[in-house]
Amino acid sequence: TKRSGGFFFAELLDVTLDPDTANPYLILSDDGKQVSHGDYKQDVPENPKRFDDICVLVKQGFSSGRFYYEVQVKGKTQWNLGVARESIKRKGDISPSPEDGLWSMILINLSQCIVCDNPAVAFSHTKTPEKVGVFVDYEEGLVSFYDVESSSHIYSFTGQTFTDKLYPYFGPGLNDKGKNLNPLIISPVS
Repeated sequence: TKRSGGFFFAELLDVTLDPDTANPYLILSDDGKQVSHGDYKQDVPENPKRFDDICVLVKQGFSSGRFYYEVQVKGKTQWNLGVARESIKRKGDISPSPEDGLWSMILINLSQCIVCDNPAVAFSHTKTPEKVGVFVDYEEGLVSFYDVESSSHIYSFTGQTFTDKLYPYFGPGLNDKGKNLNPLIISPVS
């Protein structure tokens, strides 16, 4: 499938969030396309897939090919997006690095992002992205982030070696007394 804008060919993902992996404080929409952080712990069964960290994976994992998805982050003051390998640590705090199976980008405030590469890379931007595209080429060992509105490249992890299934990863951040209440929304890609 050709991405609008034409900068790569990839499978456009229609993914849904996996409630079995969601931290108990996360609220998932019924259609599995939105996630936000709530004030109260949800009554959910404990299982080995569930994260202690404030994050959730999707149901669909990938172990070959190229894939692409978009996430609306509009109105949020913090978030964390990327891909995680299936064997990532679920209990205790996650170390956000490729060595530990997470390729991610974090918005820490409205003018600064950190990419959790090794070493981590911080960069400022004048306009916070409202929608972020994530492109993965499994065989090439590539994870790229894009600002969808401006069709601009933000950052790429290159030369990675993937051996596990990869899953899109979503961390909506704490709701911060309502300041960061907006959900992360998995967008349909046209």
